[in-house]
Amino acid sequence: MLKVRNLTRHFGGLTAVRNVNLDVEDTCIFGILGPNGAGKTTLFNLLSGIFPCSAGEIYFNGQQVHGHAAHRIARLGIGRTFQIVRPFSELTVMQNVLAAIGAKLGESLPVLLREYDRSPYTDAARALLELTGLGEHENEIAKNLPLGMLRRLEIARALGLEPQLLLLDESFSGLSHLEVEAQVELVRRLRSQGTGILLIEHNMQVAMNLCERIAVLDHGEKIAEGSPAEIVGNQQVIEAYLGRDYDA
Repeated sequence: MLKVRNLTRHFGGLTAVRNVNLDVEDTCIFGILGPNGAGKTTLFNLLSGIFPCSAGEIYFNGQQVHGHAAHRIARLGIGRTFQIVRPFSELTVMQNVLAAIGAKLGESLPVLLREYDRSPYTDAARALLELTGLGEHENEIAKNLPLGMLRRLEIARALGLEPQLLLLDESFSGLSHLEVEAQVELVRRLRSQGTGILLIEHNMQVAMNLCERIAVLDHGEKIAEGSPAEIVGNQQVIEAYLGRDYDA
C-alpha cells in the first residue's frame, strides 16, 4: 500500500529524517518507534504532505504522492491524527465528523456545515461515532470532551475521509489503562474492516501487542525493522532507548 524510498527532510542544517525506506502492506498494523526527537512526527508530516520532502519518494497504491499538497493526499486515501489533538473546538462532535465527510468533496467549512448536516451524511457520521464509542456524545461541544474522547474524535474525523491508510500519531498518549484497552480494540477493528494502520507509539507494551511489524527511528534514521519479537531483542534498539551502556 505504501512504499517509501530514501525519504529525507532537512531543516536548515538539521536533518530530521534521513534516507528512510518503508514498505507497508495492505491492512497491516505497522508501528514507528523511537526516542523523543527521532523524527517520527516529521516522517508523518512528510507522508501526509504537511512538509515537502527534501529528497526521496513516496508511493501510495502505486501512485506518486511526494510533492502533493496535504489535502490532495488526504483525498487519495491517507488520513491522520495529531500528537496534540486538534478538533474544531467550538463545533459539536457530530459537526467535527461532518466537516471531514464534506472535506473529501472539497468544500469550505461553512458550506460543509450547511450542506452536509442532513442524511445520508449524518447517518455516515453517526456510524463513525458509534464505531469510535462516541455515539452518546454527538451533540457535545468538542472543547468540553476529556482527552480520551478527543483522541477518539480525532480518529472518527480522520475516518470521515474514508482513508485506506490511517496514520495515528501517539493516539494512546495520556490515556488511562481502560482507555488504552478500548483504543487497542478500536485499532484492531479498523484493521479487520480493511484499513491499514501506521502508528507512532511510545508505549512499548502497546506496540508489541498491537503491531505486526515495527520500524525504529533514531536521529532521523531507521535503525531496525522487523516483527515485535525481532525488535525487542535488537541491540541497536535497546541502546537507542536505554543508552549504549545498558546491559541487556
